[in-house]
Amino acid sequence: MIDMRPVLLVVGVLLATLGCAMMLPALYDLTIGNEDWLIFAAASMLTLFVGIGLAFANRGRTASFSIKQAFLLTNLSWLAMTAFGALPFAWSQLEISYTDAFFEAMSGITTTGATVLTKLDEAPPGILLWRGLLQWLGGLGIIVMAISVLPLLQVGGMQLFRVEGFETEGKIMPRATQIAGSLSALYFGATCLCAASYVLAGMNVFDAVVHSMTTIATGGFSTRDASMAYFSSPAIEFVAVIFMIVGSLPFVLYLRALRGNAGTIFADSQVRWFFGALAIFTVLAWLSYETALGEPLETRLLTIVFNVTSIMTGTGYATTAYDNWSSMAVVLFFILMFIGGCSGSTSCGIKIFRFQVIFQTIRCRLQSLVYPNGVFVEEYNGSPIPDTVTSAVMGFFFVFLLCFAVTAGLLSLLGLDLITSLSAAASAVANVGPGLGATVGPAGNYATLPDAAKWILSFAMLLGRLEIFTVIVLFAPAFWRA
Repeated sequence: MIDMRPVLLVVGVLLATLGCAMMLPALYDLTIGNEDWLIFAAASMLTLFVGIGLAFANRGRTASFSIKQAFLLTNLSWLAMTAFGALPFAWSQLEISYTDAFFEAMSGITTTGATVLTKLDEAPPGILLWRGLLQWLGGLGIIVMAISVLPLLQVGGMQLFRVEGFETEGKIMPRATQIAGSLSALYFGATCLCAASYVLAGMNVFDAVVHSMTTIATGGFSTRDASMAYFSSPAIEFVAVIFMIVGSLPFVLYLRALRGNAGTIFADSQVRWFFGALAIFTVLAWLSYETALGEPLETRLLTIVFNVTSIMTGTGYATTAYDNWSSMAVVLFFILMFIGGCSGSTSCGIKIFRFQVIFQTIRCRLQSLVYPNGVFVEEYNGSPIPDTVTSAVMGFFFVFLLCFAVTAGLLSLLGLDLITSLSAAASAVANVGPGLGATVGPAGNYATLPDAAKWILSFAMLLGRLEIFTVIVLFAPAFWRA
């Protein structure tokens, strides 16, 4: 049997942290005289009670930590934080079901950005702050996981990013602790800088704080129903573009840059590919954009750059109904949902490095057809790509598309139309947020979907955020054998 005690210890610590985080919106609501502070206080006490109880009951149990335990920890921590993170939504004045609350919390903690809430402009401030905090915590969690856990588990080719000195199973927790400290400080600093930039661009302090958390986390939750379109400010949109890109680049490179090696950021081929893809899709979006005569050139350009960056990075902010631009735009933004940012960032999707590996594989295969006796080596950042990485990436790519197809098929069986089914499935598995069409598009939300669809999409969000194999491995009988 798998020893669950080390897993439950860490889950308890994470729940205790989540319970402490709930006190922030409680204190804010109390300060402004909103009665919802009682809801957050009650949810915080319950979460703290369970978290501290688990931690104390299993303390001193981290001596050994196997790969199977790491898989369990990754899944249970996300599920537990979602289940308890949903409590403030379920108990608040919003009067929504636990299904909706769970969906909203899962969307937040996975930084997806799909929402079932309406009338955000009138929502309790504590709820809006909590949505931002959930995405902020989820963004930090996925960075730490992508650097310290997934490379060890060799999920989807992530072994390419194994950190030096993190080579054995027994070093999971110590190494993760060291990494988490440095990344947390960097992540917090970037969030503060983003908030200050939003304030200077014209946002009020509350909106700036919430949007800074969801921008750095590439989550996309907003305090307004109209998202970024509410502010109608080129300066705010420009700030958002900059920090959405910041959140989509590898955070380890920022740490190296701060240590005096700034050139490593653009020396990384993944970063160059990211900006290249962003430029190409911006040009294609320009060609697909049908605009009224007389619109200023700079306004058109900013609109295109903002929405392309938002969808490609998986943030999900919107300033316009881009699915109404043209039929070409619908196809373009559908493809953009799958791309994602760099590994080791808060971004989502298939990730740039996997497209690089696939491109290298195709290149070598084509060259071997032309020169049958030649020897061609697949490379990433100047180093040969191991066969295990290539096969892992190919497997991930296939299973990712399979999960998307199954999710879309299940949604269709529930009676959703084709555009809604396809785009909602893509948005959930790729953790983007808005889909396409009148129901789940940039001008709609997920509130009208049946409960069964919301549970399916919640599971799809978890699949996408935890890199597919981390979740489905638990369904393999071999995993539970001794």
